[in-house]
Amino acid sequence: MRSGREIAKDALEALLRLGADKAQTSASLIEKHEMNVDAGELSLLRTTFDTHVALTAIKEGKRGQTAANKSDLESIERAAHDAMDIAAASQPDDANDIAENQPAEVFATGNEAPDLDKMHMRIREFLDQVKGRHPKAVIRQAYLDFTRTSTCVMNSNGVDFESTKGVYHFMTMFSSKEGDKVSSFNYTSFSVKDLDRPLLECAGLDRLLRQSGEQIETVPLQGKFVGKVIITPECLDEILWFLAWSVSDGPMIAGTSIYKDSLGKQVASELLTIHSRPVSDEIPDGYFVTHDGYKAQNMTLVEKGVLKSYLLSLYGAKKTGKDRAVNHGTSWVVEPGDVSLDDMVKSIDRGILLARFSGGNPSANGDFSGIAKNSYLIEDGEIKYPISESMVSGNLAEMLMNVLAVSKERVYSGFSVLPWVAVSGATISGK
Repeated sequence: MRSGREIAKDALEALLRLGADKAQTSASLIEKHEMNVDAGELSLLRTTFDTHVALTAIKEGKRGQTAANKSDLESIERAAHDAMDIAAASQPDDANDIAENQPAEVFATGNEAPDLDKMHMRIREFLDQVKGRHPKAVIRQAYLDFTRTSTCVMNSNGVDFESTKGVYHFMTMFSSKEGDKVSSFNYTSFSVKDLDRPLLECAGLDRLLRQSGEQIETVPLQGKFVGKVIITPECLDEILWFLAWSVSDGPMIAGTSIYKDSLGKQVASELLTIHSRPVSDEIPDGYFVTHDGYKAQNMTLVEKGVLKSYLLSLYGAKKTGKDRAVNHGTSWVVEPGDVSLDDMVKSIDRGILLARFSGGNPSANGDFSGIAKNSYLIEDGEIKYPISESMVSGNLAEMLMNVLAVSKERVYSGFSVLPWVAVSGATISGK
């Protein structure tokens, strides 16, 4: 099998030979060993090998991009022709560019090969522990895989990065059942560098399964009120996504971002500090190279509520005249607060614990509306009962400013480190 370096180099040479003024290519070789659970039983063991090749050509300011899943010379040549044809048919744009030369570097994290015996042991252990600790739980689907990805990124300015990452991933979807009553389904996923801990002890999975059992019996929420919301780590991604999207290329270039002039200004409560740390030991499932061909660096997006960086790519930076970000976001690490989750609950007079949210994307100004799933009513400082038929609406930008507390406790998922966050000002509607 040809290496990622050979494939990326062949693709780069093909683009330049066809007349590209500037070019960038990447080649990823992905080896996955996967064990599947279906209807509570170990059902499948398989190994797959995939190749992904991405090609970008710029000629006379016009950009063409394409991808291929084959690495033979004929397929690479065909993809290069496609990229050049797309460039020829596009509009010229002075912002089209590739990363400047940087010192060549090789990155590596995780293991080179899976421990298949340990994978099998952990899956069996997980199924046995769920039966013992959570007898009402129904594991609808689960898988544990080890994925080793080797990637080479090159461009015509001399960029030459190689990276290798070996990470275990676990995903499970579940509900709980007692007689004819069934809870709403829930799911979670996480990544780890090794399998030294039981799966049930990772990323809050034991807590989610316990809550699933509690949610067999739900109570429809009555009435409508403006209250407080404790957002779980599993649900906090919704708010982080909105903030990150708002300061990224699309809204910033279009001028529709509500944060387009907010660099150095307060965009959130001073209780919130948000980092993007793709090359941190806290994030085993991060990345080393950005989409636009730069060595990724850790950065702070929000420090004590103040916006410290936009998330602009090279293209976005050239279009807006603002600085390029040192990474492309994700790999979120939110600093812990000084309040325990128990004390956070005790501080809520009336509100909900929002564990899962089902709704469309928020509007450009942050307005949102959707259904609270797997959630609980909080009254007089106590979690009362699981709720159903409940809507939550509000404005995410306002909620970021209206943070009441951030928990000491955090959940490490392998791709983020997130606490519980209490906010005010949400409208909660029942029957």
